[in-house]
Amino acid sequence: MHMGYIQIIALLITGIGVGFASGLLGVGGCFIMVPVQFWALTSIGVDSTIAIRIAFGTNLAVVLVTAISGAIGHHKKGVVLWKAAIILGISALIGAFVGGYIASHLPGNILKIGFGLAILAGAIRMLTAKPIKVEQKPVDNVLAYILWGFPLGIVSGIIGIGGGVLMIPVMVLALRFDMHQAVGSSTALMIFASIGGILSYILNGLSVSGLPSYSLGYVNLLQWVLLAGTSVPMARVGVMVAHKLSPQKLKYLFIIVMIYMGLKMIGVFQWLNLPI
Repeated sequence: MHMGYIQIIALLITGIGVGFASGLLGVGGCFIMVPVQFWALTSIGVDSTIAIRIAFGTNLAVVLVTAISGAIGHHKKGVVLWKAAIILGISALIGAFVGGYIASHLPGNILKIGFGLAILAGAIRMLTAKPIKVEQKPVDNVLAYILWGFPLGIVSGIIGIGGGVLMIPVMVLALRFDMHQAVGSSTALMIFASIGGILSYILNGLSVSGLPSYSLGYVNLLQWVLLAGTSVPMARVGVMVAHKLSPQKLKYLFIIVMIYMGLKMIGVFQWLNLPI
Protein backbone atom coordinates (compact mmCIF):
# COMPACT_ATOMS: atom_id res chain seq x y z
CA MET A 1 0.00 0.00 0.00
CA HIS A 2 1.73 3.13 -1.28
CA MET A 3 0.54 6.73 -1.23
CA GLY A 4 0.01 8.57 -4.53
CA TYR A 5 0.78 12.15 -5.56
CA ILE A 6 -2.58 13.50 -4.34
CA GLN A 7 -2.02 12.17 -0.82
CA ILE A 8 1.60 13.43 -0.75
CA ILE A 9 0.62 16.97 -1.89
CA ALA A 10 -2.24 17.07 0.65
CA LEU A 11 0.15 16.10 3.46
CA LEU A 12 2.73 18.74 2.45
CA ILE A 13 0.06 21.49 2.50
CA THR A 14 -1.22 20.16 5.83
CA GLY A 15 2.28 20.35 7.32
CA ILE A 16 2.43 24.09 6.54
CA GLY A 17 -0.86 24.71 8.39
CA VAL A 18 0.16 22.49 11.31
CA GLY A 19 3.45 24.30 11.87
CA PHE A 20 1.76 27.70 11.84
CA ALA A 21 -0.95 26.55 14.30
CA SER A 22 1.64 25.00 16.59
CA GLY A 23 3.72 28.15 16.90
CA LEU A 24 0.70 30.46 17.11
CA LEU A 25 -1.47 28.56 19.58
CA GLY A 26 0.88 26.15 21.39
CA VAL A 27 -0.99 23.11 20.06
CA GLY A 28 0.32 20.14 18.09
CA GLY A 29 -1.92 20.79 15.08
CA CYS A 30 -3.64 17.41 15.46
CA PHE A 31 -6.99 18.95 14.50
CA ILE A 32 -5.56 19.54 11.03
CA MET A 33 -3.31 16.49 10.73
CA VAL A 34 -5.45 13.63 12.04
CA PRO A 35 -8.40 14.02 9.59
CA VAL A 36 -6.02 14.45 6.59
CA GLN A 37 -3.82 11.50 7.63
CA PHE A 38 -6.91 9.33 8.20
CA TRP A 39 -8.20 10.18 4.69
CA ALA A 40 -4.76 9.58 3.10
CA LEU A 41 -4.52 6.12 4.67
CA THR A 42 -8.09 4.91 4.12
CA SER A 43 -8.01 6.16 0.50
CA ILE A 44 -5.17 3.71 -0.27
CA GLY A 45 -7.01 0.81 1.37
CA VAL A 46 -5.77 0.81 4.99
CA ASP A 47 -8.34 -0.54 7.49
CA SER A 48 -10.04 2.37 9.29
CA THR A 49 -9.12 1.26 12.85
CA ILE A 50 -5.46 0.81 11.88
CA ALA A 51 -5.61 4.13 9.96
CA ILE A 52 -6.79 6.15 12.99
CA ARG A 53 -4.09 4.58 15.18
CA ILE A 54 -1.41 5.39 12.59
CA ALA A 55 -2.79 8.94 12.28
CA PHE A 56 -2.50 9.38 16.07
CA GLY A 57 0.95 7.76 16.36
CA THR A 58 2.44 9.65 13.39
CA ASN A 59 0.81 12.87 14.57
CA LEU A 60 2.69 12.58 17.88
CA ALA A 61 5.99 12.11 16.00
CA VAL A 62 5.31 15.34 14.06
CA VAL A 63 4.29 17.12 17.28
CA LEU A 64 7.68 16.23 18.79
CA VAL A 65 9.82 18.03 16.20
CA THR A 66 7.37 20.91 15.76
CA ALA A 67 7.19 21.44 19.53
CA ILE A 68 11.00 21.60 19.79
CA SER A 69 11.04 24.28 17.08
CA GLY A 70 8.19 26.26 18.70
CA ALA A 71 9.62 25.97 22.24
CA ILE A 72 12.95 27.44 21.11
CA GLY A 73 11.08 30.40 19.60
CA HIS A 74 8.94 30.98 22.72
CA HIS A 75 11.99 30.58 25.00
CA LYS A 76 13.68 33.45 23.16
CA LYS A 77 10.60 35.56 23.94
CA GLY A 78 10.93 34.63 27.65
CA VAL A 79 7.49 33.03 28.07
CA VAL A 80 8.40 29.38 28.78
CA LEU A 81 8.11 28.52 32.50
CA TRP A 82 10.62 25.66 32.28
CA LYS A 83 10.12 24.20 35.77
CA ALA A 84 6.40 23.79 35.13
CA ALA A 85 6.93 22.59 31.54
CA ILE A 86 9.46 19.91 32.53
CA ILE A 87 7.54 18.51 35.54
CA LEU A 88 4.19 18.61 33.74
CA GLY A 89 5.90 17.17 30.68
CA ILE A 90 7.55 14.19 32.42
CA SER A 91 4.27 13.37 34.23
CA ALA A 92 2.45 13.63 30.90
CA LEU A 93 5.10 11.44 29.20
CA ILE A 94 4.40 8.58 31.64
CA GLY A 95 0.65 9.12 31.25
CA ALA A 96 0.92 9.23 27.44
CA PHE A 97 2.74 5.89 27.38
CA VAL A 98 -0.18 4.36 29.31
CA GLY A 99 -2.67 6.15 27.02
CA GLY A 100 -0.96 4.84 23.88
CA TYR A 101 -1.30 1.27 25.19
CA ILE A 102 -5.02 1.80 25.92
CA ALA A 103 -5.58 3.32 22.45
CA SER A 104 -3.99 0.36 20.68
CA HIS A 105 -6.77 -1.82 22.11
CA LEU A 106 -9.78 0.47 21.48
CA PRO A 107 -11.95 0.66 18.31
CA GLY A 108 -11.18 3.56 15.97
CA ASN A 109 -14.62 5.16 16.24
CA ILE A 110 -14.41 5.43 20.04
CA LEU A 111 -11.00 7.11 19.69
CA LYS A 112 -12.34 9.70 17.22
CA ILE A 113 -15.42 10.62 19.28
CA GLY A 114 -13.44 10.66 22.55
CA PHE A 115 -10.95 13.02 20.93
CA GLY A 116 -13.71 15.39 19.81
CA LEU A 117 -15.50 15.43 23.18
CA ALA A 118 -12.28 16.15 25.12
CA ILE A 119 -11.51 19.13 22.90
CA LEU A 120 -15.05 20.58 23.12
CA ALA A 121 -15.02 20.30 26.92
CA GLY A 122 -11.77 22.30 27.07
CA ALA A 123 -13.16 24.99 24.75
CA ILE A 124 -16.37 25.42 26.75
CA ARG A 125 -14.42 25.65 30.02
CA MET A 126 -12.14 28.36 28.64
CA LEU A 127 -15.08 30.30 27.23
CA THR A 128 -17.06 30.29 30.48
CA ALA A 129 -14.19 30.93 32.90
CA LYS A 130 -13.92 34.28 34.66
CA PRO A 131 -10.95 36.42 33.56
CA ILE A 132 -7.78 35.99 35.61
CA LYS A 133 -6.78 38.94 37.79
CA VAL A 134 -3.54 40.46 36.57
CA GLU A 135 -1.91 40.44 40.02
CA GLN A 136 -2.24 36.65 40.42
CA LYS A 137 1.04 34.80 40.07
CA PRO A 138 1.30 31.42 38.35
CA VAL A 139 1.02 28.40 40.66
CA ASP A 140 4.50 27.08 41.53
CA ASN A 141 3.79 23.66 43.04
CA VAL A 142 5.47 20.41 42.01
CA LEU A 143 2.63 18.18 43.29
CA ALA A 144 0.03 20.23 41.38
CA TYR A 145 2.08 19.84 38.18
CA ILE A 146 2.31 16.04 38.65
CA LEU A 147 -1.39 15.65 39.48
CA TRP A 148 -2.40 17.58 36.34
CA GLY A 149 0.31 16.22 34.02
CA PHE A 150 -0.25 12.47 34.48
CA PRO A 151 -4.02 12.23 33.67
CA LEU A 152 -3.73 14.73 30.83
CA GLY A 153 -0.85 12.63 29.49
CA ILE A 154 -3.09 9.53 29.51
CA VAL A 155 -5.75 11.40 27.52
CA SER A 156 -3.19 12.79 25.06
CA GLY A 157 -1.77 9.28 24.53
CA ILE A 158 -5.21 7.77 23.95
CA ILE A 159 -6.28 10.38 21.41
CA GLY A 160 -2.86 10.92 19.82
CA ILE A 161 -2.26 14.58 20.58
CA GLY A 162 0.66 16.40 22.16
CA GLY A 163 -1.57 17.58 25.00
CA GLY A 164 -1.32 21.32 24.42
CA VAL A 165 -4.96 21.70 23.47
CA LEU A 166 -5.97 20.17 26.82
CA MET A 167 -3.12 21.59 28.92
CA ILE A 168 -3.58 25.25 27.95
CA PRO A 169 -7.04 25.50 29.60
CA VAL A 170 -5.55 23.87 32.73
CA MET A 171 -2.58 26.26 32.73
CA VAL A 172 -4.80 29.31 32.33
CA LEU A 173 -7.66 28.31 34.67
CA ALA A 174 -6.06 26.12 37.35
CA LEU A 175 -2.40 27.15 37.33
CA ARG A 176 -3.01 30.87 36.63
CA PHE A 177 -0.55 31.29 33.74
CA ASP A 178 -1.22 34.21 31.41
CA MET A 179 -2.08 33.24 27.84
CA HIS A 180 1.40 33.81 26.41
CA GLN A 181 3.03 31.82 29.24
CA ALA A 182 0.48 29.02 28.72
CA VAL A 183 1.17 28.82 24.98
CA GLY A 184 4.95 28.94 25.44
CA SER A 185 5.08 26.42 28.31
CA SER A 186 2.57 24.13 26.59
CA THR A 187 4.80 23.98 23.50
CA ALA A 188 7.72 22.92 25.71
CA LEU A 189 5.76 20.27 27.64
CA MET A 190 4.54 18.72 24.37
CA ILE A 191 8.14 17.66 23.71
CA PHE A 192 7.91 15.29 26.68
CA ALA A 193 4.29 14.18 26.34
CA SER A 194 4.73 13.25 22.68
CA ILE A 195 7.77 11.02 23.41
CA GLY A 196 5.73 8.77 25.73
CA GLY A 197 2.95 8.39 23.20
CA ILE A 198 5.33 7.77 20.26
CA LEU A 199 7.14 4.92 22.08
CA SER A 200 3.82 3.33 23.00
CA TYR A 201 2.38 3.54 19.46
CA ILE A 202 5.58 2.07 17.97
CA LEU A 203 5.80 -0.83 20.45
CA ASN A 204 2.10 -1.70 20.33
CA GLY A 205 2.01 -1.66 16.52
CA LEU A 206 5.15 -3.66 15.70
CA SER A 207 3.46 -7.05 15.19
CA VAL A 208 0.30 -5.73 13.49
CA SER A 209 -0.47 -6.81 9.90
CA GLY A 210 -2.04 -4.49 7.29
CA LEU A 211 0.27 -1.52 7.91
CA PRO A 212 1.16 0.67 4.90
CA SER A 213 4.72 0.90 3.52
CA TYR A 214 7.39 2.69 5.62
CA SER A 215 5.61 2.06 8.93
CA LEU A 216 7.38 1.58 12.27
CA GLY A 217 4.54 0.17 14.37
CA TYR A 218 1.73 2.75 14.30
CA VAL A 219 4.12 5.51 13.12
CA ASN A 220 4.31 5.99 9.33
CA LEU A 221 7.73 7.39 8.45
CA LEU A 222 6.73 8.74 5.00
CA GLN A 223 3.83 10.75 6.44
CA TRP A 224 6.13 11.93 9.23
CA VAL A 225 8.76 13.27 6.82
CA LEU A 226 6.15 15.05 4.66
CA LEU A 227 4.42 16.69 7.63
CA ALA A 228 7.45 17.47 9.79
CA GLY A 229 9.50 18.82 6.89
CA THR A 230 6.99 21.62 6.29
CA SER A 231 5.66 22.16 9.85
CA VAL A 232 9.00 22.80 11.61
CA PRO A 233 9.95 25.99 9.71
CA MET A 234 6.33 27.24 9.81
CA ALA A 235 6.23 26.89 13.64
CA ARG A 236 8.69 29.78 13.87
CA VAL A 237 6.40 31.95 11.75
CA GLY A 238 3.49 31.08 14.08
CA VAL A 239 5.54 32.09 17.14
CA MET A 240 6.25 35.53 15.61
CA VAL A 241 2.54 36.10 14.89
CA ALA A 242 1.52 34.91 18.39
CA HIS A 243 3.61 37.61 20.05
CA LYS A 244 1.97 40.31 17.94
CA LEU A 245 -1.51 39.39 19.27
CA SER A 246 -2.98 40.41 22.64
CA PRO A 247 -3.58 37.56 25.15
CA GLN A 248 -7.36 38.08 24.81
CA LYS A 249 -7.32 37.73 21.01
CA LEU A 250 -5.05 34.69 21.30
CA LYS A 251 -7.47 33.09 23.76
CA TYR A 252 -10.55 33.56 21.53
CA LEU A 253 -8.69 32.34 18.45
CA PHE A 254 -7.68 29.25 20.42
CA ILE A 255 -11.30 28.61 21.53
CA ILE A 256 -12.63 28.90 17.94
CA VAL A 257 -10.04 26.37 16.72
CA MET A 258 -10.91 23.98 19.59
CA ILE A 259 -14.66 24.08 18.86
CA TYR A 260 -14.09 23.41 15.14
CA MET A 261 -11.71 20.54 15.91
CA GLY A 262 -14.08 18.92 18.41
CA LEU A 263 -17.12 19.05 16.10
CA LYS A 264 -15.04 17.74 13.18
CA MET A 265 -13.78 14.66 15.00
CA ILE A 266 -17.17 13.79 16.54
CA GLY A 267 -18.56 13.81 12.99
CA VAL A 268 -21.06 16.67 13.31
CA PHE A 269 -20.13 18.25 9.94
CA GLN A 270 -20.39 14.85 8.27
CA TRP A 271 -23.90 14.29 9.68
CA LEU A 272 -24.93 17.72 8.37
CA ASN A 273 -23.29 17.02 4.97
CA LEU A 274 -21.06 20.10 5.32
CA PRO A 275 -17.74 19.87 3.39
CA ILE A 276 -15.61 21.47 6.19
